[in-house]
Order: sequence, then structure tokens, then C-alpha cells
Amino acid sequence: MRYENMSSFIVMDIVREAQKYKDSIHFEIGQPDLCPSPKVKEKLQEAICLNKFSYTESKGLEQLREKIALSYKKNYNVDISKEQIIMTPGTSGAFLIAYTLTLKHKESLGLSDPSYPCYKNFANMLDINPCFMDIDKSTNYELTPKHLEGNDIQALQISSPCNPTGNVYDKKNLEELIQYCDDNNIAFISDELYHGLSYEKEANTALEFSDNVFVINGFSKYYCMPGIRLGWIIVPKSLSREAEIIAQNVFISAPTLSQYGALEAFDDEYLAEVKSEFKERRDYLYSELNEIFDVDAKPEGAFYIWANVSKYTDDSFVFAKELLENIHIATTPGVDFGSNKTNHYLRFAYTRDIEHMSEGIARLKEYLKTR
Repeated sequence: MRYENMSSFIVMDIVREAQKYKDSIHFEIGQPDLCPSPKVKEKLQEAICLNKFSYTESKGLEQLREKIALSYKKNYNVDISKEQIIMTPGTSGAFLIAYTLTLKHKESLGLSDPSYPCYKNFANMLDINPCFMDIDKSTNYELTPKHLEGNDIQALQISSPCNPTGNVYDKKNLEELIQYCDDNNIAFISDELYHGLSYEKEANTALEFSDNVFVINGFSKYYCMPGIRLGWIIVPKSLSREAEIIAQNVFISAPTLSQYGALEAFDDEYLAEVKSEFKERRDYLYSELNEIFDVDAKPEGAFYIWANVSKYTDDSFVFAKELLENIHIATTPGVDFGSNKTNHYLRFAYTRDIEHMSEGIARLKEYLKTR
């Protein structure tokens, strides 16, 4: 069976369990509690009033793809064509396109351990072999060309800023990784969903270094629109038509109303406030957790902290269940993200306001005193 190697997404089980407690403190889910720009809601209402309920073309609304292309020119000074952009139902649809374009049956996809669990699960659904390479604080949780040496992979996927560790890939290392892949006929897939949410240094897009890469992004994190279920993939020009055909067959088109709403998501003034809010939350939670657990490094982006809890447990799954049952604090056990010492880690998301998080920290400190 193609699904026999799929693992459950533990965090979603924890979300369901946390709903049993009215006073749950939520550190578990990677979903911003902030609303998108008010302009998005206005555009959605306008689209509803104008009865915009039909399919769009499979690549997506032309004016939205034009806006995305303009944003890459503005933010990264890279030129891409709207024809290279395919709108997808969340980034999940983008992963399916990327893997189908770059990998054949039983070929191998290189992934870091730890990494986002759906990468592996999508690979398994497509009968693609996930090939894991261990990363840790010695390389700032980045894959490097040395990790790839000796591994027979046909595609490599990275994420920056990264889930679950919050690191941002160093510009020089990212360029060297892409060059290694070019030199060795390895497709390079870059998950850039958390771009915009980087704090001390800016994240580079893979498109700055090559036209022959696959870049994935979406509206659920920085743009605060998770339920809109809208993402995109940028493909090399030569594969634009093939990507469109895959989209036609897998999902026909991305959600129409979502695409109209996203036309107003690029609200720079509002997005600056979003970034500032998450940086403030990051600073607060990092300071607090670093007093309780061992945090390898201050996260540079996204909205997660990867905390080593091995002074209290050697089974982060059991520990997460214990915290939820006893003090109603919901976290994500590291084992959701791989097997590379992940039993020693919990992921904390700072997707709720500081007042909410501070109650959780107070409970956690008090509980650990007597444990």
C-alpha cells in the first residue's frame, strides 16, 4: 500500500485533545492568530457580491500571478514570468506538483531530519523514497553540500525559514547547495512559506541563484490566511506547461474566492505590523524557554522554538501528553518531525499573544518545580 509508510501528523491529534480543556494554552499549532489585512476581507466580500464562484484557469488568476511576480522583483530583485507561477490549494498542492515534476517512481527525495512531516508523507503517497540527512546546531540546522555527498538522490527539498527549528539558511550555503544540485543533476525544491517572517537577517529566495529551481510559498503564515488554503509554486519556464497539466488533473484550479481575496494580501504597511508582532513574541518566548530548557539557538524566522527537554524526559511524545493532561499546555513533540534525537525536543509555536503565552509559562515553571 502506498500509505503504509505514512505517519500521523501528531500535532493535529494534540489540537483535538486540547479542545477538551477550556483553559488550554496553545503552543502546538503553526497557525497565526492574527487576521489578514482588512483589505482582504473587503475584496472577498466584493467577489461574493459579484458571484465569482466559477473555476479560474488552472494556473490561477492572471492578475494574482502578476502581483506575485511583482513581489519577487520588489523583494528579491528577481525576474519571473507569471506563466511560471501556478496557484495551488495550500502549499500541499504545490508539493504534489514539485514531486511529480522532479521524481519518478522509487526515486529519492533528500530531506533534513528534523523537517516538516508532510514532505515525507507526500513522498510516500507518490511511491517516492524519502532520504533523510541528520542536521543539528553544528550547522545551524542547515543542510550543506557535505550532507549530500554519497547520497543517491534525484531531488532535494529544504525550507527556510524552517519548521520546526526557526533557522534561516545562510546566503552562501544556500548558493552552494543550489550549485551542488545543478552540478549533480539534482532538482532543488525550496519551501519558502515563512518568508517575510525573518527577524535578524533576511531570507534569500532560491531564485536569486538559479532559474532552474522550484520555489513554493503561500498565504497561510506571513499573510495570516491559513483557512484560505492558497499557495503557489514557481517552476522553471521549460516546465510551465507540464505543471499546468498536473494542476488541471489534480485539483482543476485553486479556490476562486481565495484567489480574489489574496489580491489584497500584499499590504506592506499591515505586513510590517505582523512581522513586528511575531518578533516581539519570539523575543518573549525565547527568553522564557531558555531559562527552563536548552534552546540550541535563538530562532531567526518563522514562529517556532525548538526546545531540548532532555533534562526532564527521553520521550517528548509522552512528555507532551503529560503537560497537556496535567496543566493543559499543548505543545508539539519533536518526534512529529523525524527520528534524529527528536525524542528530546518539543516545538513551541508563538502564534498566540504574549498574555496567553505568559499564563502557559507560569504553569510550566510551577509544574516543573515539583516534577
